[in-house]
Amino acid sequence: MSHVSHPLVLLARHSLDEYVRHGQRAPLPRAPEYAPYLEMRAGVFVSLHKKNGDLRGCVGTFMPTRANVADEVIENAIAAATRDPRFAPLQEQELGALDVSVDVLSEPEPVASLAELDPQVYGVIVSDRDGMRRGLLLPMLEQVTTVEQQVAIAKQKASIDAAEPTLLWRFRVQRFH
Repeated sequence: MSHVSHPLVLLARHSLDEYVRHGQRAPLPRAPEYAPYLEMRAGVFVSLHKKNGDLRGCVGTFMPTRANVADEVIENAIAAATRDPRFAPLQEQELGALDVSVDVLSEPEPVASLAELDPQVYGVIVSDRDGMRRGLLLPMLEQVTTVEQQVAIAKQKASIDAAEPTLLWRFRVQRFH
């Protein structure tokens, strides 16, 4: 039984291929299945994993920064492959051994307490009181099972001390593989 990937995952893969192999940014798709993604705007994360499950790159935007979701996918796929500071740029020989997922984010909503969070349902954004340092963690991550763990990781990503007061937002994702 063959698995057909979602159009946004195919677009992310095509973007990776074009950029890593040819140094070119993929054009916006014109096929009918992309029409909704050329109309809507949203934050998008593109995650790259090795076949063994290890993260290989993940970059995204929690609010839209491009004209549409398709453009956001193209840009963030390239960034996940080349500008994730945790990894060296992706090499051509790695392209065939990647699992790619695309998360389309809902608009973040403020949260008054940890009771309003659930790491299996919501992603979290943590910021310091000034909004200068911000950390984000996507939902449904295998290794994150509690709200406290999710918030602690997001604080760490933002270089916010564990005891420092913070502001919280939550968001949902549509995850495509």
